[in-house]
Amino acid sequence: MADESMVRNLSAQASAIWPQELPLFQRYELPPAPRILDAGCGTGEISSRLAETFNNARVLGIDIVDAHLERARNRYGQLSSRLSFEHQDMFDLNLENATFDLSVCRHVLHSIPHAKRIVAELVRVTQPGGYLHIIPEDYRMLEFQRRGELDPQDFWHTAPVEFGLKTETDLFVGRNAYTMLAEMNLAEIRMDYVVVDTLRTPRATFAAIIEAWRDGYSDSIAELTSFSRESTVAYFDAMIETILDPQAYAVWFVPVASARVPVVSKTT
Repeated sequence: MADESMVRNLSAQASAIWPQELPLFQRYELPPAPRILDAGCGTGEISSRLAETFNNARVLGIDIVDAHLERARNRYGQLSSRLSFEHQDMFDLNLENATFDLSVCRHVLHSIPHAKRIVAELVRVTQPGGYLHIIPEDYRMLEFQRRGELDPQDFWHTAPVEFGLKTETDLFVGRNAYTMLAEMNLAEIRMDYVVVDTLRTPRATFAAIIEAWRDGYSDSIAELTSFSRESTVAYFDAMIETILDPQAYAVWFVPVASARVPVVSKTT
């Protein structure tokens, strides 16, 4: 997560996803001056957008990578009166119960074990009537045409399974998010999808995401799966070639799960 490639990844993903994600944020019934938590904020790409979108909001971004947090503070200093960043462990948030009107967690749950514990912490710090907004990635929701000897679908069919078993992570958490939220008795659960593809997203931006994945994860994939580093890089390069080919098509379906913390009615 601290690798230089992650900075590129976060920037490219924000550029690709935010235009379709913004209307999902705007539908939430937030108070005039909402408190917003961005858990796993990275370099503050989305924290800053949330502060700019909701003019009177106070936004707190938290992460465990100090280099990312420092970069965020330096980059978004003009918003420091309403936007702050802290080093915090999402498994044990140093935050009071029922603090936030909107708790956001994007691109995190697939990368850590015990994802449900993170969601439980988000529920705890969200006000009754407040919202959770989560992007839980799912690595079977990528589709690439086969344009050469390698079929990228062979990679995505196998590598995430092997990687997840070794790291105790759920790289298909996107399809499991609804059940996770339902088991916590949350209300107004919705599953929406941002479509990052070669029609809606600039090809260079889409390719930049895959390039960052290649540069940041090839060594780990080679260590933890049956794919060598050489073959891993070759598969990612095949994906990039498809994305950049004006005659080819590729798509990444990005799940966006949302729910509302129920308001407990008082009985007399």
